[in-house]
Amino acid sequence: MSVSILRVNSAGMPVEWLNWQEAVCLHARDLVSWTYGEEVMEVHGGYSRFTGEQTVVKLSSIMACKGKVVGLERKRPPLTNRALFRRDHNVCMYCGETFRECDLSRDHVIPISRGGRDIWTNVVTACKRCNARKGDLPLDRCGMELLALPYKPNHAEYLALTHSGRILGDQMAFLKRQFSSHSRLLEDATLVAS
Repeated sequence: MSVSILRVNSAGMPVEWLNWQEAVCLHARDLVSWTYGEEVMEVHGGYSRFTGEQTVVKLSSIMACKGKVVGLERKRPPLTNRALFRRDHNVCMYCGETFRECDLSRDHVIPISRGGRDIWTNVVTACKRCNARKGDLPLDRCGMELLALPYKPNHAEYLALTHSGRILGDQMAFLKRQFSSHSRLLEDATLVAS
């Protein structure tokens, strides 16, 4: 069974996704300060030679770990095409059509050849046809308009964008509370498990 557990720090800030083995290790090392959400798995361990009882660890979908609260808002989420396309819902930000990932490309709103940078706030998802049509022209010279402005996802949004697989409903609700107000992920039902 492939289950992902959302690890947060003690203050409730999302940190990373864990597999069940990593979560069990944190429990065994007594590093879990609280859990939240649905029970997603029950792991049975060995038997105590003193009591004869079997060790059982119940894993919740969200777990907070003890330790230093890290300022994740300063951490820059890496820019990847997969995360970019998911941020923009696989929609070309010029023609408005939805495409498969293999038919999309990264477009620099201010072209790199004209001083633009390869950063979240300067890139949008574009179909290959629109990207070729725009070329290295700025928007005011190519006759094209953006359907939505680019933005840099915060850490909670980035965790949602880069998760491979479905995110459980309680995990997504937890993450959504920390999404920025301009996030296009707030209405993304495809990230949430049914």
